[in-house]
Amino acid sequence: MTKRTATTKDGKPVEYVEVPDPPAGGMKKVYFSPDKSYVVAFFHDHQASTDANRIARLDAVLGRFNPTSDPEAGEYWKRLFCWPTGVVTRPTLGVVAPAYPPGYFFETGPFKGKEKKGKWFSSPKLRGYLPDAERGDWRNYFQICILIARAIRRLHQAGLAHSDLSCNNILIDPSRGLSVVIDIDSLVVPGMFPPDVLGTPGYIAPEVLATTHLPVRDPKRQHPNARTDQHALAVLIYEYLLFRHPLKGPKIFSAKSAEEDEHLGLGEMALFIEHPTDQSNRPPGLKPTVADLGPHLADLFRRAFVNGLHAPNDRPGAIEWERALVRTWDLLHPCANAKCPSRWFVARGPKAGPCPSCGAKPPAAVPVLQLRKEVRPGQWMPDGSLVVHNGGLGLHHWHARDNVFPGEKADRTRLGYFALHQGKWLLVNEGLDTLTSPGGSRVPPGQAVELKPGAAFRLSQDPHGRLAVPGFLPN
Repeated sequence: MTKRTATTKDGKPVEYVEVPDPPAGGMKKVYFSPDKSYVVAFFHDHQASTDANRIARLDAVLGRFNPTSDPEAGEYWKRLFCWPTGVVTRPTLGVVAPAYPPGYFFETGPFKGKEKKGKWFSSPKLRGYLPDAERGDWRNYFQICILIARAIRRLHQAGLAHSDLSCNNILIDPSRGLSVVIDIDSLVVPGMFPPDVLGTPGYIAPEVLATTHLPVRDPKRQHPNARTDQHALAVLIYEYLLFRHPLKGPKIFSAKSAEEDEHLGLGEMALFIEHPTDQSNRPPGLKPTVADLGPHLADLFRRAFVNGLHAPNDRPGAIEWERALVRTWDLLHPCANAKCPSRWFVARGPKAGPCPSCGAKPPAAVPVLQLRKEVRPGQWMPDGSLVVHNGGLGLHHWHARDNVFPGEKADRTRLGYFALHQGKWLLVNEGLDTLTSPGGSRVPPGQAVELKPGAAFRLSQDPHGRLAVPGFLPN
């Protein structure tokens, strides 16, 4: 090992440790800093240093398109992106980026020290090799999906596309429910910088895969963009919630070769394994299904893999996934079976159970708050649900008001919690200034409202304050 010094575009020295066989990907080789707090990644292509387009892309990514420089939410985005911090020009073109936090490397088991790429967790075969402590529970995968959708939403809102969104370019930590998007330096800026890569097999959009035989400049050739990101995002969410690929079923698309069969099955002839009318690619005994994820996600998966599989403009956007995942998060309930592999399920109604993973039913009816928003004075319409259980995450600003969303800038202070006390379910007020009982009395912090079926109460008297109607889902 030898300590070397690189030079950034603005003339600053950057130290790194040269090793004989550094970690390498398809485009770069990576060296750690002496204290391992950052990495220096050099492009394999030695012509990259003279590629004005590539350098301009890097300048744009580090400059005007950089969410980590946002004065309000920059620190938040630093946890969701491994965003480059500098461009290296000598000895060759490269980037400086933060090192991955320790939680994104396996801490125990046979893969100790390896990066936590998503395939280790989404593949049933590979999951079998992992220690229980590394696998995490199902609720953590929901949180991971929310964070991934939020990160991609942020890219798309800026006009960017990742172009190679896959399990390889997002590291996850299911033990804590965290994720980080990596390989940021290849982002696509539409109309300015074309993609460097085609994508990763299994995540490449069908229209891209189906036109790879065409010349690069052929107008019919499809290239990675925000729409292809939307396909890859849907695949990732499906894999992390159901632990299988949405297009890889038993159907044979070509008997000529395994390569052609896969090329057609993921490209021109791709067919959702849960297609509602064409079940020729459906594995036998398939469960759980998207229906078990509740109505918000079931609808988006239908749009992504039925309507939008071969019609890119019909695919749901990242912000739709983020919102649907957040709403479904509020429907999660702990499984009564201590040995359940998932430990959580979606209490989606009209009944709370049974758990799709193990078949266990809740021991009692599950309390739920039906949330409503006021569209006209005195006229309320349904606006989400919140399943109640002991030890839940409680009530927050985005539950109490219809104009608050739990995004990157949201105040995450808990405003109340639920408790089962002497056979009665209570909402204990911690920070709701204008919580009002069913009878119209103010309920100050430190006091509680009993959840009686049908006895509606106001969570907030603000103009956007919601009405809550308690009920119970039979088990």
